Amino acid sequence: MAKRQIFTAPSAQVVDIKTGTARLDKVDGEADSYVLHVNGVPSSSITLSDPLRLDFEYLDWMFRAIEVQAAAGSLRAVHIGAAGCALARALHAARPGSKQTAIDIDPVLLDCSRRWFDLPRSPALALRAGDGAVEIDSFRPDTLDVLVRDAFSSDEVPADLQTDTFFAACALALKDTGIYLANVPDSGDHRVLKAELVELRRHFAHCAAATEPAILKGRRRGNVVVFASNSPLPTADLDRRLRTAHTMATFLDEDELRSRLGV
Repeated sequence: MAKRQIFTAPSAQVVDIKTGTARLDKVDGEADSYVLHVNGVPSSSITLSDPLRLDFEYLDWMFRAIEVQAAAGSLRAVHIGAAGCALARALHAARPGSKQTAIDIDPVLLDCSRRWFDLPRSPALALRAGDGAVEIDSFRPDTLDVLVRDAFSSDEVPADLQTDTFFAACALALKDTGIYLANVPDSGDHRVLKAELVELRRHFAHCAAATEPAILKGRRRGNVVVFASNSPLPTADLDRRLRTAHTMATFLDEDELRSRLGV
């Protein structure tokens, strides 16, 4: 019988990947915590001994939303934009038996993440190199519980992941009870956020969002998490869970999206 390979925590390092450079930094004072930078942008925070620790606030919000929206038990989840697979690691720990696919445009980055972070193997977590806008069509209709879009080129979402065609394919792949979650960069004018919400409403019956108050007020750039589903979102439960997050989020239900953003 072949011996199981012993995993050794990585050291800080910089490697060339297909789309540029990946840098792994060890967090000072932490035994096994790391931040993965892709082309200079912080892309994942990983604590090897605690997969449920999500130091990036928007990932914590996503995880809390999934816990509220998705019924207890295992999940079928797809992540478009993989990086270090922090959210996938958390769902693997919280929902035993789940089957997940993480898609990234950069195959070398996927190999690094698998090696550095001791990721679960397929079918628990399959890593797939490819364009998310193309790969979304490979999933059978009405099969996904969770679909996460967290893909960036530099500090912007690739244009082909913001199209009517892409959102239609996402809605088709998700179950009616499933949830779509997206990390939307907001520069303060909410232009990108509004455009995305307008497109999402063409394909999903219910939308909501969460962010920090300063971002909502346009005082600084940051992350907005958008939620969409064809089943009613449990807005009261979502609001309560997001208010108790490590970084408290302001939750915007459908009425508040209309009153505050006009969408």
